[in-house]
Amino acid sequence: MQLESLSTPCLLVDKMRFMNNISRLKSRLSELGVAARPHLKTLKSVEAVKFLLPSFDSPCTVSTLKEAKEFVAAGYRNITYAVGITADKLPTVLELQHQGAHINILIDNAVQAEAILAFCETNHCTLHVLIEIDCDGMRAGIKPSDEQLGKIALKLASRGCFAGVLTHSGGAYLCQSENEIKQFAVQERNAITQAASRIRAMGLPCNTVSVGSTPTAHYGEDWEGVTEVRAGVYVFFDLVMANLGVCELKDIALSVVTRVIGHNAEKNWLIIDAGWMALSKDPGDGNNGYGLVEKANEDIIASAMVNSVNQEHGIIHLPSTELLSSYPIGSILRILPNHACATAAMHESYHVVDQRGEMTNWSRFNGW
Repeated sequence: MQLESLSTPCLLVDKMRFMNNISRLKSRLSELGVAARPHLKTLKSVEAVKFLLPSFDSPCTVSTLKEAKEFVAAGYRNITYAVGITADKLPTVLELQHQGAHINILIDNAVQAEAILAFCETNHCTLHVLIEIDCDGMRAGIKPSDEQLGKIALKLASRGCFAGVLTHSGGAYLCQSENEIKQFAVQERNAITQAASRIRAMGLPCNTVSVGSTPTAHYGEDWEGVTEVRAGVYVFFDLVMANLGVCELKDIALSVVTRVIGHNAEKNWLIIDAGWMALSKDPGDGNNGYGLVEKANEDIIASAMVNSVNQEHGIIHLPSTELLSSYPIGSILRILPNHACATAAMHESYHVVDQRGEMTNWSRFNGW
């Protein structure tokens, strides 16, 4: 697969796995009768996104305005910026609208709403605002029963800015079983539909009812009352998702290619040229060090992981059944990441290998 030609450390994408992961969720949501709004925070690549979004009008989600600007420049026009907004970002949102994009922005308090309304008044414009709903107490959002929900919706609607509600079930990442994830999906749906019903009972339309997390997207069984499901890391998957049971190791499409640069014979350690600058310091669920270790041919080395990292060095404690001589200096290994988003963020491009072993390159971007 031309791995020997690569300068390490670098990102490698198995294109067949990538495409299968996309098809799997697309088919599932289609069968359940709910639209997908893929999250592009993991990919951050214009070359890659064409496999995810069939047209420039396809709905998508971003986590930074940098992502929004890059994808709008590439022609995509239907974007939800799913991070709470602050006033300093509103001019960029308006500029993207002037370029022909429909941008949904997110708030969860009256201060943000007032800032948006003041901005719209000053600039003679209308922005499209979603109210974030707290479905699990894990992060941001307004409880669906909070009286502030209706007040904020009415305030936004007075200037035509209210677009709907959105939630994220972050608690699903802490589940211990398939049934727990299914329960979180029900909890997520119940919270968001309750919020939408309360708003509609006030005489306001609530056109967008958006949920999203990769675990609940794959295990939710009933999305009645939901208009769209967001998910992002599913395009690559990672060890966190594998440990949750959302995927298997063979589904993980992203790995870091690294070379052995040293041996410690006394401790049976391999030293590799992938440290935290290549792998990230994300510990995942704490069970896999800084990533599991594969041989170049994708065979997992049983019980081997990257146990510790420095900036440019990683250390693999080989099990006693594995000999250092099996991995000579310069030999190639592949590291499966704990969190694909964090690992990908350490790199500027993807090396993409297809079923025939042919390799191409997708550039990616970082920043805010």
